[in-house]
Amino acid sequence: MEQLTATLKKIEKQNYRAYQKIKGEYDFGDYRFLIDQVQSDPYASASRVRAVRPWSLTGLQWLQGKSLSYQTAARDFIARYFSQLCKQENSLDISLTGQTVLDSTAVLFTDEGIELRFRINLPAEGRSVLGKKADNLLTFHLPKYIRRSTLEREIDKQALELHCQIVEDQDFMRDELDKLGLIAFIGNGSILPRIAGNSDLPMQDAKPFTAPSSMEIDIITPNKGKVTGLGIKKGITLIVGGGFHGKSTLLNAIERSIYNHIPGDGREYIVTNRNTNKIRAEDGRCVHSLNLSNYINCLPMGRDTSDFSTQDASGSTSQAAWLQESIEAGAQAILIDEDTSATNFMIRDERMQALVSKDAEPITPLVDRIGQLRDSLNTSTILVMGGSGDYFDIADNVIQMHDYQAIDVTQKAKEVIKQYPTERTNESLTPLSTFSPRQLNRAVLQKILAEGKFRVSAKGTSSLRFGKEFTDLSALEQLESSCEINAIGWIWFELAHKTGLSDDPTKEIQTMLDKNWLGNMPKYGDLAKPRALDVIAALNRFRRARFQQKK
Repeated sequence: MEQLTATLKKIEKQNYRAYQKIKGEYDFGDYRFLIDQVQSDPYASASRVRAVRPWSLTGLQWLQGKSLSYQTAARDFIARYFSQLCKQENSLDISLTGQTVLDSTAVLFTDEGIELRFRINLPAEGRSVLGKKADNLLTFHLPKYIRRSTLEREIDKQALELHCQIVEDQDFMRDELDKLGLIAFIGNGSILPRIAGNSDLPMQDAKPFTAPSSMEIDIITPNKGKVTGLGIKKGITLIVGGGFHGKSTLLNAIERSIYNHIPGDGREYIVTNRNTNKIRAEDGRCVHSLNLSNYINCLPMGRDTSDFSTQDASGSTSQAAWLQESIEAGAQAILIDEDTSATNFMIRDERMQALVSKDAEPITPLVDRIGQLRDSLNTSTILVMGGSGDYFDIADNVIQMHDYQAIDVTQKAKEVIKQYPTERTNESLTPLSTFSPRQLNRAVLQKILAEGKFRVSAKGTSSLRFGKEFTDLSALEQLESSCEINAIGWIWFELAHKTGLSDDPTKEIQTMLDKNWLGNMPKYGDLAKPRALDVIAALNRFRRARFQQKK
């Protein structure tokens, strides 16, 4: 510590680049302090630092004997507590993940102890070093925050245990879904609505969710005990109802519950199969060498759809592509909201079929394939549908949302089918085909690394910079944090260091994530473990990517 103080005093009022001299490791007695990366000027990204405190000095050794789920939650709790302590210091920042608990690198449990990873904006006056102010921050204020956030007697242990138990229960419930034949579970008492479209906080005074008795399921959790709620079974589930009654709100809660939520969020007892993908229409996106023949055929001028590429997909093409990419990547369930879908991909009613014959329409609508996805591929679908009753014929369950409450109208839908039989013709003229995963040509990624100064950075949850290239990820609504996007970029970086073709990129990425994923990541505190589904979805939107079908 004395060495750090001496250096900071020596560089007082020097050019800001003099801060580079403090890079290195320092002994603070009860913890090691590492300055890994120093910002080049006051307006550059903040400096990256780490603090490692031995277990023996924390009183938190008991966490080492807990489950991985419990430990992930404890790391999240410590990061949030450290952030709370640092609020009075605008120059300190640790990455948090909103209302969700992700496997983040902000706090790690290592064999040595508890490691905090965060950023510091080193103080300046113009472009001159304020060494004395930096010394006061790094050697007086910061040590207090590090020690308090990693010391059991300074932490609200009851709140820590509750935080961890709730997260552990969510992981347990999610693991139980497959055994129970479910895709998702919504616990009674959950709060579904959020304050606003730009806020993930629960709406105050919202009516708690209650499952219809005919769809109630009990799950016995290790900490809370019995949790009762709505079990959404595998197969095809429709969510119907009038406008503003909560259809999309229910779907949003389901899509976001591939993650665990913190206490007080309202979604603590909502869980969804991890390999669930929400898809939508996405005008203008790129598509790389994809076989779309299950959904689109007989294009004008004889254009082939069995090896289809474009840099400017239409709404229907983009949604068909996302569906096929999800299946290729191993998605077990698909979520769709008609409000964000291409109408001509979803349905062609009998009047349109009468006017435009099938031989003049390249698209086979989803309504004619969705049953085959269930029966042939065991791929489930949860679909918000308020405008077409043609999906009733193939639905296994129908849930009506009324005043944000769920009503089982499955039997009523069957009666409607008998009373008003469909007059449209099924347009799936061929069985659903299955295709081998495309190969990824890593050469493009390698070329980007060779182009010069390399950079990985996220812009919120909407964009990824990889080298000089920017990829629009705004349609990937299930990405929860910029930390996931940063990690996606570094996984691409690892892929770029391997040669040749990747025969099954999703499988390769999943292997990287299943093993010690941290070992493939830089020592940054703003990373969070993504799903392989999201890594490959981002690659599919990278305009310079090169996929090819297996020969």
